[in-house]
Formats: sequence, structure tokens, C-alpha cells
Amino acid sequence: MTIAPDHAQQGASHLYRAMRDFVESTDGTLPGKFEITKEGVVLDRMLPVRPHELTALRLRKRLEKVMPEEIVAHTGEPDVELVPEGIMRRPDIMVIAEADMEGEGSFDPRTLVAAVEIVSRSNPDNDWVGKVRDYPLIGIPIYGIFDPRTGTGAVLTDIHATPAGPRYATRKDFVYGEDVTIGDWTISTLDLPRYSDEAEAEAEGGGRG
Repeated sequence: MTIAPDHAQQGASHLYRAMRDFVESTDGTLPGKFEITKEGVVLDRMLPVRPHELTALRLRKRLEKVMPEEIVAHTGEPDVELVPEGIMRRPDIMVIAEADMEGEGSFDPRTLVAAVEIVSRSNPDNDWVGKVRDYPLIGIPIYGIFDPRTGTGAVLTDIHATPAGPRYATRKDFVYGEDVTIGDWTISTLDLPRYSDEAEAEAEGGGRG
């Protein structure tokens, strides 16, 4: 049976609404962070750990030190959401104009200047694969990845059309200790913490990340 495009679109919309209702119903009741991706609901089981939180803090402070006052490096809620694509994410750091934070509901991802993620120990593919796919689809122009597992990262830019949909055309890799440029601003990656081997073993054994 062939499903007409408008019926397919309606079905996808209903499915997304069901996933969104589920994510909202679990808010604060289960450990980790639920997001809606092109492949369905994903759970990042990561509980707040010092290296992850300290990395986010230091990056936020370094970015806000060099950015204009009207641009902020926001950590926290709400999500970014683009309903037509069926994607709802919550970046660790959202570089966004303060004026674009006004109003109600989720942020429009197309208003972000950049998204920054600190890679999870428990589900690194969520940051290195899923978000590399999803962020250009929802129009986030710059995606910075910082990986405390390896002390490396990358900045992805220049969204362009491909047969699989919008993708980042340019990737600049870096290692901790080098300066890194995100948009118009360059910051240091010195003294960013790493995950310890002991913590890695705990994450693998206990499901924490």
C-alpha cells in the first residue's frame, strides 16, 4: 500500500508528538537526558560528573570573555527544537543572542550562533555521529565538539546540501592545548579536564556516564 505524502507527513507529526510527550513525562524522573533525533528517542545516561561540568564552565567563561555582551554562552534549558524535522536536542552550551532567548517554549535552533557539546563517556556516538547529522538538519551553523576521553575535538561549519540532506562541509580538528576558533571568537583549550581511567571503568561497570 502506498501512503500519500500528506498522510505520511501527518503520521510523522503524530509520532513526533508522541515522542515529545514521552520525553516531557520523564523530565526529572529518570537519570540522564532524553532527546529526540532522526532515529527516535535517545537517552544520554550521563550523570553530572566533574570533568564534564568543569569543561562546560570553563568554555562558557572563555567564550563570554571574548564575545560581545549581547551574545551569551548559555548552559541549561530549554531545548532547541525544529518540529518539521522531528528533532529536539539540548546542547551543553548554546551560543545565542540574549534577545533570541526571550519568549516561551523551545529555542529555534536557527537562531543559535553555535552549539557546543562535551562528549559523554557513556554514549559518545550521540555527540560524534547523531548530532553531527542532526545539527545541520536543524540549521545550527557551527558545531563544536570537546572530547574529555581523548583530549581532542573538532569544529564543524559550512552547511551544504548532500543527497542525504544538509551536512557540515568543513571540519577542523584540534587537540587540547591548542587555541580553537568558534565563529568569530578564538579561545584556549588549556587546562580542560579529562576523564580518568578509573571513572571510565566505573562508567562501563555501573552504567553511569
